[in-house]
Amino acid sequence: MSWYKRVKEGITTLTSEKKSVPDGLWHKCSRCKKTFLTEDHMHNAYVCPNCNYHDKVGSHEYFEILFGEDFVELFENIMPSDPLHFKDTKEYSKRLKESQEKSGMTDAMRVAVGNLDTDMKLVVACMDFGFIGGSMGSVVGEKIARAIDYARENRIPLLIISKSGGARMMEAAFSLMQMAKTSAKLALLGKAGIPYISLLTDPTTGGVTASFAMLGDVNIAEPEALIGFAGPRVIRETIGKDLPKGFQSSEFVLEHGFLDMIVNRTELKSKLNQLLHVMMKNPLPKTEA
Repeated sequence: MSWYKRVKEGITTLTSEKKSVPDGLWHKCSRCKKTFLTEDHMHNAYVCPNCNYHDKVGSHEYFEILFGEDFVELFENIMPSDPLHFKDTKEYSKRLKESQEKSGMTDAMRVAVGNLDTDMKLVVACMDFGFIGGSMGSVVGEKIARAIDYARENRIPLLIISKSGGARMMEAAFSLMQMAKTSAKLALLGKAGIPYISLLTDPTTGGVTASFAMLGDVNIAEPEALIGFAGPRVIRETIGKDLPKGFQSSEFVLEHGFLDMIVNRTELKSKLNQLLHVMMKNPLPKTEA
């Protein structure tokens, strides 16, 4: 009856000998709860292949989706400051330092230039929600302005990827002035005949929506992105009525004429390539049969 006591060899395995699964090997979808290899999820542009849920990603991931590893980052040396010496629960200057150490970024905007294909360069200004909620401060506005100038001088199309909770109120008027500054710069880009495509991701709200995010020659969005100025609760309390189902989703915004199209992230690179070749009046490169 020794088998009842589990004394024979091969019946049990010591805990120390069990092989553990490495951390980060699997990704579980936040919506459908299906599990996939993290590497497969990454190769699918961080989109669930089962339910098409678009995970939130940062600026570096967008650069890799569009350019691979072959891109050059611009204007990295522009640093934020605390001109108003703002104090709330903590000093703004301390919060900036903590955000920089945590995110590894200088502010909520990064700019890069690279090749979509062999004959189509692109300047990408991408907001990053990981830095104080992607809020728009003076550095964000300045980087967009310089990205526009770079695109004009080199006659390269511009893509701005918006992901923001709105204006950074710790900079007050300095932040709000970026709405006018970026809009004026985009007007100059339009006069120069350089295409500008705006990509709205989840979420795009506040002063970002009220300025450069809605000023593209073509405005596109990812599926189910939250797009709006004020939040649903504020609007509901203001008008005293319940809001329609799906209010402020990219699908709702498209239906009401504020977007030109919704593009899956897995198709973003090819769709941008097609749009820009048409807008630049260049024929698409021939592909081998």
